[in-house]
Amino acid sequence: MKTRLLLVDDHAVVRSGLRMLLGTESDVEIIGEAGTAAEALVSTADLKPDVILMDIGLPDKSGIEATRDIKAKFPEVAIVALTIHEDEEYFFKMLEAGASGYVPSALPRKNC
Repeated sequence: MKTRLLLVDDHAVVRSGLRMLLGTESDVEIIGEAGTAAEALVSTADLKPDVILMDIGLPDKSGIEATRDIKAKFPEVAIVALTIHEDEEYFFKMLEAGASGYVPSALPRKNC
């Protein structure tokens, strides 16, 4: 049985990269993408994902708020934050909102 995954990030190139990376996994089915919190809520209702990869920085509201909204309506959906924010504050806020995990994605740093 494949894990049904919804990608939520406001950057299309990030969603595309995640689709390329995760799309090769035999036990993962990427069922949709969303670029805003509002789209994520609608997509969750329509597509019924098992897991959502959630960015924290969304244009209409934060991924923290989106996580809280989705978990209130769909408590069975697991949400994992995938973000460039490594601050503990974001980590704890996402967990308090109902996220199951938090994965900081490191960006390459330019050596000075």
